[in-house]
Amino acid sequence: MTVVALDDTDSRTAGMCTTYAAHLVAEELRAAGVDVHRILLVRLNPAVAYKTRGNAALAVHADVDPAVGLDVASRVVEEYAEVDDERTNPGVVVAHEADAPPAVAAFAERALREDIDPGEAESLAAAHGYQTAGWGNGRGVVGALAAVGAWTAFDDWTYESIHYRPRERWGTTRDVDAESVFAAADAAYPDAWDTVDRAEGDLVCVPHTPGPILYGIRGDDPETVQWVADKIDSERVHTSELFVTNQGTDAHLADAALADVQDGRAYRVDATVAADPETREGGHVFLDVEADGDRLACVAFEPTKRFRGHVRGLRPGDRVAVCGEVADGTLKLEKFAVRDLVTTERVTPTCPDCGTSMESAGADQGYRCRDCHTSAPGKERRPLGRDLDRGWYEVPPCARRHIARPLVRGEWDAPTHPER
Repeated sequence: MTVVALDDTDSRTAGMCTTYAAHLVAEELRAAGVDVHRILLVRLNPAVAYKTRGNAALAVHADVDPAVGLDVASRVVEEYAEVDDERTNPGVVVAHEADAPPAVAAFAERALREDIDPGEAESLAAAHGYQTAGWGNGRGVVGALAAVGAWTAFDDWTYESIHYRPRERWGTTRDVDAESVFAAADAAYPDAWDTVDRAEGDLVCVPHTPGPILYGIRGDDPETVQWVADKIDSERVHTSELFVTNQGTDAHLADAALADVQDGRAYRVDATVAADPETREGGHVFLDVEADGDRLACVAFEPTKRFRGHVRGLRPGDRVAVCGEVADGTLKLEKFAVRDLVTTERVTPTCPDCGTSMESAGADQGYRCRDCHTSAPGKERRPLGRDLDRGWYEVPPCARRHIARPLVRGEWDAPTHPER
């Protein structure tokens, strides 16, 4: 089986979408009688600075001659990629095997957690006899090679059914009936997730970019996502495609000690809350955590909406696990787990006779009530009311990264508090 992989055909400003480019490759192959087995939609490292929003690379698995696959993909890129944008640098890699060798699978894992030089990708592809094509600085070859190795590297896969608009509708306002989307989302939840955000009234499945996508439905099985997509009332759908994807898997998160955290990567870190959360200008909530003498700033940005309330509920001494990408020394919170809560606080003792707060009797001399002449050896512990419970908390669907795993998916190591 041949793998025809491509990346970086879209633009932050001009639109397009690499999923659509892969769909066009698959459609041309099918029209020629080629058996297309699957199309992988592989989300890569969300922390790299030059990415577009989703940072997706695609891989078409098909029974086709590698030379034919390279020709078809190259023609699609030439016609549809937004190469006039200097930040768009497409790449194509064609492999003669779906089961990638260990070095290519390891490369795919790194591409979710590192920033890799295009020269390394070119060398590795050549070493395994893969054919490549690049435009601009060739950076797209990195993602394309990662998409080649992904099928072997990862074993947690979900699905997305994407419906596309006619070319003449790109960049215009999308016409999607919200009531039909919410009804279908409710009926299919939790097997289909992140279709809507009920609290915000947001159609998460409908993008706001000027590209070809009308809507995309994500979930755990192909039948469910197709069913939801078919239940939506909207403007005319031009075409559609089903993708096998690593979305909703947390494949980007690496377990690490706080001291090992670096910019440009995403982590899951165990730590203790070091100070009270602080709400700053713009509504962003900052939180410092610490472990083994090291300290890390975390932030819940304003677009994470109600998630910030959970962060504000943390107190110094709470034990947590924090997850997210790191930039400029700050971890951007995607979710966190409360492992242990501080349930008492030390307060100035109250006089048992008159009920007023005692005063300090001097350094290391405890406390006393001047009126009643009662005393206490030190501060006393008082139960602390908490609005949080132990377990996992997550950003709402409207703020979730494509690759971040919703709490409704799979088993977790603590209770969950899902957002929908």
